[in-house]
Amino acid sequence: MKRRVASHDQHFLRSPRVAAILLGHSTIRRRDTVYDLGAGSGVITSALARRCQQVVAVENEPRALDALRRHTAAVPHVRIIAADIRQLTLPAEPYKVFANIPFALSADIVRMLTTTSTPPQAIYLIVQCQFASKLVPSDRHFTAALGAQLAPWWQARIRYRLRRTDFTPPPAVDTVLLELLPRTEPWLPRNQQAAYSQFVAKHYAKPRRFAALPRAQLGINPERKPSELQPRQWVQLYQAMQMKY
Repeated sequence: MKRRVASHDQHFLRSPRVAAILLGHSTIRRRDTVYDLGAGSGVITSALARRCQQVVAVENEPRALDALRRHTAAVPHVRIIAADIRQLTLPAEPYKVFANIPFALSADIVRMLTTTSTPPQAIYLIVQCQFASKLVPSDRHFTAALGAQLAPWWQARIRYRLRRTDFTPPPAVDTVLLELLPRTEPWLPRNQQAAYSQFVAKHYAKPRRFAALPRAQLGINPERKPSELQPRQWVQLYQAMQMKY
């Protein structure tokens, strides 16, 4: 059954078997606390409960909440929060995220999780393949502004490609399991994240500003578009402009 969460369509995994396969491609371990965002009736929540110490299932749709409560009533280490994902208060204690989120909220949720003062130890999200690909730096395709903004602090990787028949109802697009892991050695200090993100956003949005950046002086091909630069090159440009001013 297809439902709406805050006017955003969501597709659900058909079986716990698929959820278990996906968990096998994650870093989630027995002692972890894991948040399942947009838990639905609990397919992923149930798979997580068999694998880790504490599961926090977040759901806001009344019928899905009822089903979630029924399916997890006998599992003491599942805690349910009735809330909109985007309004969730994230914990100060260590946690990870593994979730099948509404596709339309993918960018909002990635920003929320990666810019919070208490980011997860690992993030696993089922998202559209096209969205995930634009977060993973490559010479073979464009990188979205969000991908460039994440890169100094997060490593993005596609861990698993799902089939459309893994969902009910089947989506009209290809989907993947996206992994985001914090870098052990960030390229920039954490307190510069907001300034750097604004820098990237501004130069993606305004071609004249981008054209004025000292790309040739830094050995960056001036013929390249913003989406064709590698994240390391964005960091170079940001640092050069910081020194200039």
